[in-house]
Amino acid sequence: MDERRKKFAPFAATAVVTALVAVAAWAAWLGWDQHRDVHPDGSVTGPYEVWQLVGLALTLLVPVCWAAHRRQVVAAAFGTSAGLTIASAVDWSDDASGLFVIGVGMVALGGLGAAFAVGALVTSLTRARR
Repeated sequence: MDERRKKFAPFAATAVVTALVAVAAWAAWLGWDQHRDVHPDGSVTGPYEVWQLVGLALTLLVPVCWAAHRRQVVAAAFGTSAGLTIASAVDWSDDASGLFVIGVGMVALGGLGAAFAVGALVTSLTRARR
């Protein structure tokens, strides 16, 4: 049993760290912007701008690459996805349309897929260098 804990501890720590970073990054990049833009033609966009989403993605590259370099891709992917899912669910929970659940699901799947892809790329690059 003690051996299992030794193997699980780095996984859990990486997952928690990446989840906390994802929540903090969401708050920093997206959490403060709740205003939708109404254009002269009546169309509505927002509340986020492209630069905010790019900033969030670039910020999340750091912990995912760090974890992948430590060979903790699965923990990083699940932690990042969990953090983004929690942050988006809290941020969008006041949506009157009821479609926020679909958006939160898309964030969860997109975060998981992107983190796995980046993690796999970093892992393959670091293996090639060794």
